[in-house]
Amino acid sequence: MKEGLKIAIGADHAGFDYKQALLETVPAAELKDFGTYSNASVDYPDFAHPVASAVESGEFDLGILVCGSANGVAITANKHQGIRAAICWTVELAELARKHNNANIVCIPARFISIEEAEKIVAAFLSTEFEGGRHATRVGKIAC
Repeated sequence: MKEGLKIAIGADHAGFDYKQALLETVPAAELKDFGTYSNASVDYPDFAHPVASAVESGEFDLGILVCGSANGVAITANKHQGIRAAICWTVELAELARKHNNANIVCIPARFISIEEAEKIVAAFLSTEFEGGRHATRVGKIAC
């Protein structure tokens, strides 16, 4: 993983336990928890928007979002102009999201993978660099 990374993390109630586990295992210069802070039912946009804003503003380098399917947090985060949030359920998808799409938020589907797999996915996401080149041209065409 690149030295000095600042990581923003958030989850809804379905992702709370995974977020707590990731807080223990993610190496970062700074790791900010944007909530939720229990497994009581909450609305995922209330946590996805602050994480996406923190990454979009440049205050944080990358983000991690967790919800049941990862769809809700990914859809919400991708409403932010500077965000490329990718749903990843395998290590290979996480690596490709970084290498080819310069994804800056990884979205984890807690109801479909184990915590151990989530930890491996996040580690791969945080340690993989964007390849640039032809991929940079493609990523440049994403913004409207």
